[in-house]
Amino acid sequence: MAGALRHAWDAPLGLDAPLEELLTGTTSDELRDMLAALGVKPPGTKSQRLVALVEHHGDPERVLSVLAEAPAATRKLLEDRAGARPARFIMSGSPDPDPEPEPGARWALDRGLLIEDRHRYGPARMPAEVALALRGPGRHAPFQPVPPSVERVSVAPVDVDREASAVASTFAAGAASVLSVCSTTAPARLRSGGIGARELARIGKAAHADDAVVRLVLETAYAAGLMARNGDHVAPTGAYDAWAEQEPPEQFAVLLQAWWNLALTPTRARDEDGKALPALGGAPPCNGCVQARHGLLAAAARLPAGHGVRVAADLGPLIAWHRPFADCSLQEDTPFTTVIREAELLGVLARGALSALGTHLRTGDPEALGVECRRLLPSATATARLGADLTVVVTGTPSTRLAALLDSVADRETSGTASVWRFSAAGVRRALDAGHTPEGITADLAAVAAGPLPQPLSYLIADTARGHGRVRIAPAACVLHGDEPALLAELAAHRKLAKLGLRRLAPTVLISRSPLDATLAALRAEGYAPVAETDEGTVRIEKTRPRRAAAAVPAPRGSRARGAGRTAAPSLAKGSADFDPSALATRLLAAPATIPDPAPFEGGAPFATDTEEIVAGWAKQLPYTDVRQLAHAIDTGQAITVEYVAASGNLTVRTLSRLELAPPHLEAWCHLREDERVFTLSRVHGVMPVGHG
Repeated sequence: MAGALRHAWDAPLGLDAPLEELLTGTTSDELRDMLAALGVKPPGTKSQRLVALVEHHGDPERVLSVLAEAPAATRKLLEDRAGARPARFIMSGSPDPDPEPEPGARWALDRGLLIEDRHRYGPARMPAEVALALRGPGRHAPFQPVPPSVERVSVAPVDVDREASAVASTFAAGAASVLSVCSTTAPARLRSGGIGARELARIGKAAHADDAVVRLVLETAYAAGLMARNGDHVAPTGAYDAWAEQEPPEQFAVLLQAWWNLALTPTRARDEDGKALPALGGAPPCNGCVQARHGLLAAAARLPAGHGVRVAADLGPLIAWHRPFADCSLQEDTPFTTVIREAELLGVLARGALSALGTHLRTGDPEALGVECRRLLPSATATARLGADLTVVVTGTPSTRLAALLDSVADRETSGTASVWRFSAAGVRRALDAGHTPEGITADLAAVAAGPLPQPLSYLIADTARGHGRVRIAPAACVLHGDEPALLAELAAHRKLAKLGLRRLAPTVLISRSPLDATLAALRAEGYAPVAETDEGTVRIEKTRPRRAAAAVPAPRGSRARGAGRTAAPSLAKGSADFDPSALATRLLAAPATIPDPAPFEGGAPFATDTEEIVAGWAKQLPYTDVRQLAHAIDTGQAITVEYVAASGNLTVRTLSRLELAPPHLEAWCHLREDERVFTLSRVHGVMPVGHG
């Protein structure tokens, strides 16, 4: 098979790699044992044994004759595996690094009908020659000369518009809520990059949105410039403030256009190994994801006017037929269900048909898309219905001012087509703590209410305000008190003591914003005679301790003091009886020179090659020795073993070859996954020669 096609299809016709490729790294003794188990006399050299085994398995009749002698469990295992996809592509969850052999597998492993990974990673694999022999000469490659058929249903354009309007409005309201939560508390980034599952759950709980909506909003907002990295967090930018003031149709159009051009599938929450993926993880650009999105809209556009598919997932096979290079997750039971679900969440697909939003999105006309968004999405709602049960209901998307007001004084319970808040004493107290007055809260709510304020709400505000601030807490570094109110009043009014920040709380009590010792020194400098107290309230005794020098360190003792039968190194202290400068100089000159490697980030140490400088610039956590090893492997084409932090945050050890530097990424063949992978240089935490992992 041509190399370029191998990059496009990892398992052509469901076949694994050829036997010779799977045997890479197998020892000569292992090849000898396989040939002996097959009844073939092993040749003398390793290369001859490899040729003999490949020649044997390349003959389908000889493979079938061996299978005829196999135990029943082995025959069933091999026949089942011959018709399935390769084992490394059908695993779910985290593979066991040292799995137990399947029933009947040991007999096949001993004869090379199955090959175990040399790292013992994942299940054993079946060579392509063995699978072809078991399939037989009558097996032909599948070929579909015409696109797959889908079950169509009649759908009226008005129904498509109605559903697209509803889901787009719901998403716009959810997006505003998610980004508002992020504006209040910026999401924290993982050490390996991206926003982890815990932060995503926190945002979803606060915004009343599920994980798919949170991921979709974060990725599209980041792509649109509404969010950016800020140290260890991802925070809204200045563009978000302008976006938040816009009407929902304009807000939605920005996010929809960003989704159309995204080089990833934002709601994909698991990688090929079934591990959780963070949001905003900095994944390499994926052209196949863009192809999948464009292929979906193209497939929906081919449906006859006034028709849609009964089940939206039926569009997946159409995407695969028209665009074989489109990216499809291996975890999906039906192809392209993730991207189809995203299109439904955004109203691009509605009732199994392409909506007007999808039509204008596909044509690439932003002005027409904006007009369509304004037609389908209502403007923001500026009024609310306040109920006697202390709830407030806002239909549609609340305006930024209305949402901010209700969030400050009440707790949001639901979001979507209609949002619900509930008033409580804690919410009113939160608004009072933020500086609002009871009269101001009442006036603001009355301005947005569709009718008069309910009496229970007015009572709640008044009762909460009555108890608010009855106890006050003042900051103080120390407290001054005495029995003479006139003296304390004099201290509080003293102009030269104003820098202490003295404040009178009672006739005999002052507080100071300055520490105790500074306050004590300032009062004494002005002629007063204060005393300090301990934590228990007793007078602190100020006692000056005399200064003493540290004891001299005795000279190191010679070998006699170290014990009989032990040889000590000569002392370097002058005056030592064992100190011999000539002998020491002779020993130092005879010792091999050990010069520490210069650190590329300390002192500006020069780099030997441009590759070293590039690697050091991106892999900032690597010491210079590791940078030099990795750069040498890139320049010479040698294999290397690295410690790599995966997107899930787990530290893995991987052997890489065929290295190609593409800052900030490193493209290489991963021997752990047996596939071409892209690695982020900043996630490489260690480098070592092959075989030392």
